Amino acid sequence: MIVLNTQHITKAFGGRQVLKDVSLTLQTKDRIGLVGVNGCGKTTLLKVLCGELSADGGVISLNRQLKVGYLAQQNRPVPGTTVYQLLDSVFEPVREMERKLRELEGQMALTADETALKRLGDSYARLNAAFEEAGGYSYRSSIMGVFRGLGFPDEMLDQDTAVLSGGELTRLHLGRLLLQQPDILLLDEPTNHLDLAALEWLEDYLNGYRGSVLVVSHDRYFMDHVCTGIVELAFGVTEQYPGNYSRYLDLRAERWLTRERAYDAQQREIARQMEIIRKLRAFNREKSIKRAESRVKMLDKIETLERPEEEKQIFFHFTAARRTGDDVLRVRHLKKAFEGREVLKDISFDLFRGDRVALIGQNGIGKTTLFRCLTGELQPDSGAVIQGANLDIGYYDQHQKGLHDEKTILDEIWDDFPRMDQTDVRGALGQFLFSGEEVFQKIGLLSGGEKGRVALTRLMLRRDNLLLLDEPTNHLDMNSREVLEEALEGFEGTIFAISHDRYFINRFATRVMELTPEGIRLYDGNYDAYLYEKEKLNAPQDEFAQSGMTRTEFRKEKRRESDGRQRKKALKESVARTENEAAQAEKAVRDFEAFLASPEAYQHPEDAQKNAREYQRLRDEMEKAYEAWEAAMLEAEEDGTDA
Repeated sequence: MIVLNTQHITKAFGGRQVLKDVSLTLQTKDRIGLVGVNGCGKTTLLKVLCGELSADGGVISLNRQLKVGYLAQQNRPVPGTTVYQLLDSVFEPVREMERKLRELEGQMALTADETALKRLGDSYARLNAAFEEAGGYSYRSSIMGVFRGLGFPDEMLDQDTAVLSGGELTRLHLGRLLLQQPDILLLDEPTNHLDLAALEWLEDYLNGYRGSVLVVSHDRYFMDHVCTGIVELAFGVTEQYPGNYSRYLDLRAERWLTRERAYDAQQREIARQMEIIRKLRAFNREKSIKRAESRVKMLDKIETLERPEEEKQIFFHFTAARRTGDDVLRVRHLKKAFEGREVLKDISFDLFRGDRVALIGQNGIGKTTLFRCLTGELQPDSGAVIQGANLDIGYYDQHQKGLHDEKTILDEIWDDFPRMDQTDVRGALGQFLFSGEEVFQKIGLLSGGEKGRVALTRLMLRRDNLLLLDEPTNHLDMNSREVLEEALEGFEGTIFAISHDRYFINRFATRVMELTPEGIRLYDGNYDAYLYEKEKLNAPQDEFAQSGMTRTEFRKEKRRESDGRQRKKALKESVARTENEAAQAEKAVRDFEAFLASPEAYQHPEDAQKNAREYQRLRDEMEKAYEAWEAAMLEAEEDGTDA
């Protein structure tokens, strides 16, 4: 059932058209991801849908009986209200029912009249049923489940909301919204400020949610695991795609290629017709001039296709000015405490040249503190940080404390690289989408994403050989994250990155380092490999004892099993992909056959030959696609994979 439908929504601010033609459909239990570059209007659209802003034009169809809940990016505290009280306030109607139930129980205990007692009993039964349906017997456990699921420690229950950080407030208001269980959830960046455990909890919660969800997020792993559809907002116009984020990327690429080919074909045909018109007019005969005018009228009736357009995106790469030795960094027994609270406890590890290491751990565990010790910004209480030969450390600070609010973008970079001329500095900034007069903006007026791009410009120009990246994908849109990942793939130095972006970790990491209260735990592979190893660690401990193997043999066997699972997964994905490609190719043939049956296919003498060639090409592509599908299925069958 359709719960929300918008058609041709428009919205402008001060002459700037933010939403030009927005149409989308949300059905029961849909979980739709809203994607687009920073500043494209995603938040504006959510505010229009929840009624916080009014649209300038278009139609929004929403059943009035449905309840809509909206999570904004910025949330305000409620002074004088504790964390628990704010969450508990959701259930005030339930508590009112509970008070009435207690009153009815008291009245029934004092009533001897059978008629009055029956009347009270009927009222009690109806109210008790409503109380139970509203979660009256479980709402306290629901509060604690959401509270702990979002990563709050129990000691925060009695804290005043006025003392919470912006990230904590966002999590708290998200929890309150989830407890309200509206029919439609509108979530603006709900994954910000969540650690990995809370992200996984939120994914599970939303996957089991009874209502419908429209979510803005730059967390691609989250979108892959939660979304049943994607709506892309670009240049003020929306397009809706089925499937998760990865499926959206595939379908978007297909649509782009189809439109590009259609545009090129139309432009070639228009050029051809214009040349014919020119020649006919050059003959300067009455008949030829009439034919030329006829073709001009035909061209005027053509609905001209627009050239496919991409949003601007950053483009850069990292290089190292010099090469380090094999031993890049050695950390031994590092300890650090603040006001008696031990943050880092006996931390030891090694980084080697070419390492790609992701540092993960719950919020507040000390990841940023560790990085500040590695850069020398903080002095550890004990232990040692031993740098290898020729080491140059580049540090990306997620809070951008190294930027100066009073400086312009141009001066911020130029002051660090005074030997560069202005043209080169502006060229570097241009790679990060700062052009023209934009380079004279003050740093203090920039958004989080813009400050991140300034910091990345500086990091690129430094040409360091060890990159310490603290949440580098924060504030970057999806396109920029993809470019960052590609830049890191081509980097010849060493990378050590703090991140909660699981998609990013999967793309760049070859090792995962988990920081725990007990110290460091190391895992080979990317985030998915880390998850698998964690599941094995949490499995019953007697598995090794029952195997009859040495520990080395047992680990090798588990690694073989892991490799086998990854191979089976790849084979299944290959079968699914080639099957889809074959279906698309067959559809293209059927569509063209339908076209061949229409009069429009033979408007010109040369159309028959051209159509025959195109038909044969499509059939050849279909045959190749089916051969690829068959080959993938045979490979899966030989491997014993159920495709």
